[in-house]
Amino acid sequence: MPKMKSHRGAAKRFKITGSGKVMKSNSHKRHILEKKSAKRKRQLRHAVVASDADTKRVKRLLPYS
Repeated sequence: MPKMKSHRGAAKRFKITGSGKVMKSNSHKRHILEKKSAKRKRQLRHAVVASDADTKRVKRLLPYS
């Protein structure tokens, strides 16, 4: 049986940690940054753990990670 292909869009957006958690980058950091506070923009830099509902879906899209 051939290898399964990973979903390239999901592979660019999510990262699986060693313990199996799914990390994602925060939204609201692309434009209209002038009105957002420096604290808010600074906190949006860091990746966060995806919700349980999203985790199941992402793991199906990324079979070998």
